[in-house]
Amino acid sequence: MTNTQALRAGVVGLGMIGGGVAVSLARSGRVPAVYDIRPDASDMLEGVSAPLASPAAVAKDSDVVMVAVVDAAQARTVIAGDGGLLSGAHPGLTIVLQSTVALPVVHELAELCAKAEVGFLDCGVTPGDKAAEHGMVAIIGGEQSVVDHARPVLDDWAKKVVHCGPLGAGMATKIARNVVTYGTWRTVTEAAALAVAADVEPARLAEVIDTADPEGRTLLQLLRMRGADGTLPEPVARRIEPLMTKDLDAARDLAAALGVDTPLVDVTRAEAERTLGLDAGPTPSAVDEDPIQRGLAMMDTVYGPGFSASMPEQLDPYTNETVEHLFGEIWNRPDLSVRDRRLLVIGATAALGRDDLMQIQVQGALTNEELTANQLKEAVLHLAFYVGWGNATAAHRGISAALAAHSAAAQNTVKESR
Repeated sequence: MTNTQALRAGVVGLGMIGGGVAVSLARSGRVPAVYDIRPDASDMLEGVSAPLASPAAVAKDSDVVMVAVVDAAQARTVIAGDGGLLSGAHPGLTIVLQSTVALPVVHELAELCAKAEVGFLDCGVTPGDKAAEHGMVAIIGGEQSVVDHARPVLDDWAKKVVHCGPLGAGMATKIARNVVTYGTWRTVTEAAALAVAADVEPARLAEVIDTADPEGRTLLQLLRMRGADGTLPEPVARRIEPLMTKDLDAARDLAAALGVDTPLVDVTRAEAERTLGLDAGPTPSAVDEDPIQRGLAMMDTVYGPGFSASMPEQLDPYTNETVEHLFGEIWNRPDLSVRDRRLLVIGATAALGRDDLMQIQVQGALTNEELTANQLKEAVLHLAFYVGWGNATAAHRGISAALAAHSAAAQNTVKESR
């Protein structure tokens, strides 16, 4: 290959996704060679040329070919069948499979491509209805060198390219994402049934969810809290469990009162401990046995993941006592929640008149979604009559600074997701 601009693109399959990819490529100035079993498939696709005679012809005129067909059988045909892409392959060709197929099929097709010295990537895509608007995410699996080679073409039709790992990782991630989508649809169906039975219009439920959770933060909160091994830190799981079961019990009580069938709610309640990784019961761990590690883990629970990393490896006597005793023992006692203890500390911090310490506490409360902005503002007014106007002014400064930082971080997250 010469340079990134010289890379030629191809698309096989001009349905909603493939046709949209072809339009996005054409708008970017990289007009693709295309193929579809329908001779008129590109007639309504802006800037896209007429289909060539075969996938082989597309391969000859392309360096990176997206395959967007319906199923595994069609993928096999257009890649390895008579007149397929491999029959027209040349050195440097890369095939990007966008069809959702089983992982064994991904590896089967990759082996066929490897024998022909053709690069291969599996590429889940979402959302399909945004393909023509450069609005899809490309969920990639494959070798880094192959991804790097195809990247200029991928960037011309995807708003974001996420390399998930080796071959098959893209497809696995897309399938897992689909589980979230369709599982949520079932959840929404039961929630809507509850709302309707209680004389609430589904549109009002949607309005509440859109307003309270516009970026799906709550929906994905549990996913973001999991470590690289897929498990939740046990202190976090044990903090969530009573809230989760309480709310699910309330949903079951409401469903029973209204005569609404909610099997998913019942299963979710029955599997609550397993969902949080607590089904095996409490077992001794390195964190449980080591008071320092237990204290560091609680620091991350109180102030957010990664906070404990700011602690030095060698702790002086004061810091050691703070980690081991204050966080390892006091904050870990069961009769008060982290939120309860937070409110006590916020009151004590206000009495000190320390806006810097107040900011740290409020940042932790916002990270854990323990208190809202309005609740924090109300707290300042309430505290003023107990700690004095001067100390409350310092508390107000600390709370305002934390709210501003939290809002800025949220806005950056939204921008990065676009």
